[in-house]
Order: sequence, then structure tokens, then C-alpha cells
Amino acid sequence: MTGTGGDSDVVRRERFSGGPARSFLSSLSADERIFEADLAVDRAHVVMLAEQGVVTDDEAATILQALDVVEVGEHDGLPEGEDIHAAIETAVIDQVGAVGGKMHTARSRNDEVAACIRYRLREDLVEAIEATLVCRESLATVAEEHVETVMPGFTHLQPAQPTTVAHWVCSYQQALERDTERLFEAFARTNQSPLGAAAFAGTTFDVDRGRVAELLGFDGVLDNAMDASATRDFLVETASALATLATHLSGLAEDLVVFANRGLVDLADEYSSTSSIMPQKVNPDTLELVRATAGDASAGLDGLLTTLKGLPRAYNRDLQRATPHVWASVDVVTEATEVAAGAVATADWPEAELEAAAGEGFSTATGVADLLAASGLPFRTAHEVLALAAEAAEDGGTPDYDTVATAADEVLDEPLSTYVSEEAVQTALDPVSNVAARDSLGGPAPETVRAHLDEVSDGIATDEATLDDLTASLNAANDELREEVTAYV
Repeated sequence: MTGTGGDSDVVRRERFSGGPARSFLSSLSADERIFEADLAVDRAHVVMLAEQGVVTDDEAATILQALDVVEVGEHDGLPEGEDIHAAIETAVIDQVGAVGGKMHTARSRNDEVAACIRYRLREDLVEAIEATLVCRESLATVAEEHVETVMPGFTHLQPAQPTTVAHWVCSYQQALERDTERLFEAFARTNQSPLGAAAFAGTTFDVDRGRVAELLGFDGVLDNAMDASATRDFLVETASALATLATHLSGLAEDLVVFANRGLVDLADEYSSTSSIMPQKVNPDTLELVRATAGDASAGLDGLLTTLKGLPRAYNRDLQRATPHVWASVDVVTEATEVAAGAVATADWPEAELEAAAGEGFSTATGVADLLAASGLPFRTAHEVLALAAEAAEDGGTPDYDTVATAADEVLDEPLSTYVSEEAVQTALDPVSNVAARDSLGGPAPETVRAHLDEVSDGIATDEATLDDLTASLNAANDELREEVTAYV
């Protein structure tokens, strides 16, 4: 058996293995994330080479056995190398000699690394999708429990209109539903195989690109070899979906921080912290960190796009700096999604305090204006009546019927009773009745929200089934690859 000798790997040998830039070029430490992916890609490639007669069955068996030994030694057991791909190949050749070098026949590190990234990213996307589903389920559960729990709704952080906890929660569930959809779409475009593209111009060997894709669980093959080895747009799509998800989580976290500040929600101790000096403090620290992940995710997307901007075809070493942006984003955003789900699921909503706050700032004004408009007044005139009543209300509170009637006399030059009864106005001024009246599609009325929750439940179930199918397909491909490898070793 022949080894590589010295500190060089099989790719760079002695000529390109020294000098002060070697550590700068190396990605071996960061590549630990794709260690298992690289072994899978190596195995699938070797099986295909044997099936195509490019290597003999005995040669394939020797290489596959060496890969098993490398797997047992894990990433820390690899020899020094410029990257994970060279290190694994060096380890194989160190074990079995020159025949190990046949493992790299008909491929380049360019298509190899692209395949490894896609292979591993699928796993991360599955976990991110699962996290969004758990969060959506938590939101839906809270909504089901609080369909009739009235709360203040805000615009510009000012009291605007009364709504319900369920209506507020469902607004984020719907946003996360779209996030799930975007992650599924990113998965679909990630799950295409670049293997067989070689450096960028294909290969002279009789390879079966479809077979390798099948063994690795990819849905198909990227036809153009130059695009297959060079493109990283699937990373951009993933990073963009994660940044959007993080932005929604940031809004959710901010709302909960504000609500907690106003005594409208009680966060569980598990998702809170205290001060090192002020013993009375209960701080929403975890949610503040969730809020901050939007910065991490948007920075990752921006860093990725900046790295990719202006790169010529085909492969450029800049791409080594591209992928870590996505690894960092998917880790922090997935964790933040899980934390947000737990914070929502364990929070307590004080119904009395919420209902008391729901009418603050004359938040029922729009409901009264709608009532007048439905009785024949132009809405803009009704708006003027309620604006005048709001100005006349004491201390910026909710005006009583007499105040509204006085404003109507001034604006309309006729009694308010010409248009609506006192009872109808009193009902519209009540936050609970005000909410119940807004039963249009998407509104907060309890019956409307209950109907929407049926759709929410169906949507979550559908997405869970889709995720189960994806996971089953990946597991089936992994089982097939193991069976094929076992047939040789």
C-alpha cells in the first residue's frame, strides 16, 4: 500500500501543500458538517462506477470497506487535508493504496462538494420545516382556546380596534404557513443532483447520473454540467426563506414582549429570565433573542448574495465562503422557531385584563362609524362624527352615548336617533359585541375564526403528510444505498 507521504493530501501533493496560505485555504474544520454527506456521496459514486464497469467489483469492495473504516474514525480521525473531500480520499488511499484513487474517477471536487452541500442541506430543511409545523400547531392550539378572548388590537403601537387572542395568533400562523411553503419549495430545488457534472464540462466515462441521484434520494439531475457544478441559487432560496421566517418570528416576539410589558400576557418562567441585581424582574429574554435572529438571518442572506454577486462561470473558490452563511442561518432560525413555539404554548393570557384593555383609546370607534354608515350616512361623515366624539371624550377614553350624540348633533344638524338607536350605539361601543359584529372573511368574530381554524388544522395536517413523504423517500434511498454497499462488502 502507498500513502500520501508527509503532510500533503492527494490533491495538492508536495508542491501546493506548504506555505502560509494553507490554513487560509483549508475548510476541513468547517466541513465536519458534511462528513456523513461526503461518505454517502462517495459510496453512491463508487457503486455506480462498479455497475457501469468503470471499476471492478473487487475494486469497489476495497474502496467501500475503506470508507466504512473512515466512518468509524469520524471526522476527528481524518488526516490533514485542504478539505473534507481530499482528507477522506487521502484516508482511503492510506488504507488500500493506489486503488483508492479510483474512487475519484469521473468526478471533480466541484460536483462532489455541490452534491454534499445539497445532501446535508436537505436534512436541515426538513428540521426547519418540522419546526415551523410545531410552531403552527402551538399557535393553533392557543387560538382554539381563546376564540372568544377579547384583546386590544394595535396599529403604530396605539389602540386601534378590539380583536381576539385567536385572531392575533392566527395572523402569525398564516404567515408561518407561507414560510413552510417556501421551505418546501427550497427543498425541491435543493433536491437535484449535480453529480456527474465533474469540473463543469462532464466526463468521458460512461457514468449514469440518474443512478447516483436515485441512490442518494435526489428527485432528479441538473442537466447542464456547468450550471450543476457552479450554481448556488438553492442556497439563496433557502437563506431567503429562512430570513423571511425569522422576520415573522421577530414580529411575533416583539408583540409578546410588548404585551408582557403591558400585562396582557404572562410568559412562563422557562422562557423568561431575571436580573442579576434586581430580584423582582421577570424579563422576556428568550423572545428578545428570537427577535434578534432576524438580524442574523438577513445578514446571512446579504453575505451570501454579496459572495455570489459577479462570480463568473464555472467554479470559483469564493463558493467555499458561501455555504457557511446558510449553515449559520438554518441553525439559529430553526432553534428560534422552536423557542417561539414553546413560549407561545406555555404563555398565560389573563382574560379579564385583556378585555379591560380591549376598549382603551376608543378602539370601538370604527365599529360605531360602520354602524352609522350602514344606516345611510356616508362613511366619511360618520368618521367625522366619531372623530369629534373622540376629541370630546374625557382623558382620551371611550366616549359615552351622550358624547357621541352631541357630536352627531354638531356634524349632522339632526339627532343621532334619526339614524340609529341608542341601544345599537351602546352595543357597538362594547368591545365584545364590536368583535362579534366583524364576521367578514378573515375577521375576528368567534364563528369566523372557528371556521378558519378548521382550515388551519387541515393545512397543518397536509404539510405534515408532505413532510412525512419526503422523509420516507430519503430514508428509502438511504436504505437502498446501504443494501447496494453491503452487496459489495
